[in-house]
Amino acid sequence: MRAARYIGVAMAATLAAATGCSGGDGGGGREATAATSPGTAPSGLGAFYGQKLDWKSCGGGFQCATAQVPLDYAKPSGGKVGISMIRLPAQDKSARIGSLFTNPGGPGGSGVDFVRQAASSFGADLRKRFDIVGFDPRGVGASDPVRCNTGPQLDGFFAADSSPDDKQEVDAFAGLSKQFANNCKSKASAELPYVGTKDAAHDMDILRAAVGDSKFTYYGASYGTYLGAIYAEEFPKNIRALVLDGAVDPKESAIGTLVEQSKGFETAFRAFAEDCVKSAGCPLGTSTSEAEKNLTAFMAKTDKTPLANTRDSRKVTESLAVMGIATALYLKDYWPLLRQALSQAMQKGDGTLLLALADQMVERKPNGSYSNQTDANMAVNCVDKPNPPNLAAYGQAADEAKKAAPHFGPFVVWGGLPCIYWPVQPKQQPQAVHAKGAPPIVVIGTLRDPATPYKWAQSLAKQLDSGVLLSLDGDGHTAYLQGNACITKATDTYLVTTEPPKNGTLCH
Repeated sequence: MRAARYIGVAMAATLAAATGCSGGDGGGGREATAATSPGTAPSGLGAFYGQKLDWKSCGGGFQCATAQVPLDYAKPSGGKVGISMIRLPAQDKSARIGSLFTNPGGPGGSGVDFVRQAASSFGADLRKRFDIVGFDPRGVGASDPVRCNTGPQLDGFFAADSSPDDKQEVDAFAGLSKQFANNCKSKASAELPYVGTKDAAHDMDILRAAVGDSKFTYYGASYGTYLGAIYAEEFPKNIRALVLDGAVDPKESAIGTLVEQSKGFETAFRAFAEDCVKSAGCPLGTSTSEAEKNLTAFMAKTDKTPLANTRDSRKVTESLAVMGIATALYLKDYWPLLRQALSQAMQKGDGTLLLALADQMVERKPNGSYSNQTDANMAVNCVDKPNPPNLAAYGQAADEAKKAAPHFGPFVVWGGLPCIYWPVQPKQQPQAVHAKGAPPIVVIGTLRDPATPYKWAQSLAKQLDSGVLLSLDGDGHTAYLQGNACITKATDTYLVTTEPPKNGTLCH
C-alpha cells in the first residue's frame, strides 16, 4: 500500500464492472541552474524547451502528443524519454488562460488515463478557461514504462504474507522482495537511476514550455503533491498557481512515510466502523471497540485459512483482504460496498468482493495482467528517499507500525521491503521544501484521509514560504473532485484568478 493516488473516478468505472455492484533521484546528475525564468531554457536544454508538440485527435474530444525529455539531465545530448500527453481543450478559446497540468499520484498513476476519466469532473470555470492536461511521468504508463514483473509474479507478491509472524515468514517475504528487485535490475536497469521525482519535476517544466505557457498552473493529487512541491522548490519563479491536494510531507523519511500512512488507514477504518455499527446488520458488531476486535479476529482467521472467491482460482489471503479493505477506505462512497464485502467475507467465507477491491488498488486486469503501476511505484519510491539498511531494521520499523496501527501497520511497511534490495539507491536525504519566491500555493488536506494523513498537509503548508492551507472535515482520499461545494469553489477561484482562500479555511 505504498501507493498514494487519487482513485475515485477510475474506481467507480472498473470496480462496478468487476463486481457487478454499484455504489528521486537515483544518482543521475542535474543541471546546476534550476530556478530559471519562464522564457529561458537551462543550459543544454534549448532544443527540449523549444520543441513543438504535434497534437492529434485521440477520441472523445481529446488530443494527444508525445514530448521529448532527456533521460539524464547531466547529459542532455544522450538518451531521450518520450512523455505521453493528453489534453481536453478549453471550451472558450476567447477566455482561455492556458493549460492546467494534472497528476493523479501514485507514484505510477497514469496521468493520461486520469484526464480521460476525470477531466469532465473539473469545475465549469476550469473547463471553460483551461486546457486540462495530463501526462504519464517517465517510467509510467506510455512514457517508456518500467516493467519488471509478470502477472503471476505480482499475484504471488501481493498474496504473500506481508505481516510475518516469525522468522520463517519474514525470510519468505524477504525472498519475494529480493526477487522483485532483481527482476527490475535485469529488465529495467538502464531506466532505474532516472525515474525519481526530481527528474519528473524537471520534465514538467519542459512540458510547460512545450505547450507555450510562460507560467505553470497545476493540480496534483496525493503523490502528485510531492511532485508539485519538488517542482515548486526547483522552479518557484515559473509558478502561476499550484494546488496540492492530499499532501505528502517531503521531509518525512521513507519509513516514516509508511508508518504515518498506516496510521491514516487506521483512522479511516475507525471512521468507517463508527458509521457501520450505527445500523443493524453491520458485520463488525454494534460498537467501535467490538468492530476493532472483530476485524483483528477476522484477519487472524484469514491468515490461517484464506478465503475462497468466485472470480478465479486465487485464494484471498490476509494480505489481499487487508488491501481490499484499504482500497474502499479511499472513497467514502464505497463504504456501503466495503460493508457488503466484509459481510460476504466474515459471514460466508467468500472473499470475492475484497479481492475485486484489492485488484483495483494494484490495477490488476481480469485477464491476470497488470498495468505497470506497481513496478513504477516501487521504482520511484526506492530512488526518492533512503530506506532502512537491512532486514532487521525494517522489522523494527514494522513493529513500530504495528503498535501505532495494529490492523494496517505491518502490511503498509513490509510492502516497501524490495527497496532495501534495490539496485539503485538514492543519494539525497528527505528535506523540507520552501519554494522561496513562489506565489501563493494552496495545500488541501482532508481530516480523515487514509493514504495521506492530514498532518502532512499541515506540515507542507507550513514548510512552503507561500503555503495556504485549505481543509476538508471529511473522509476519503483527497478533497477536490469529491463534490464538496466549498472545496470546489475555493479551488476553482484560485486556479482562475490566482487569489487563494484564506489560510486555515475549513470546509464541511
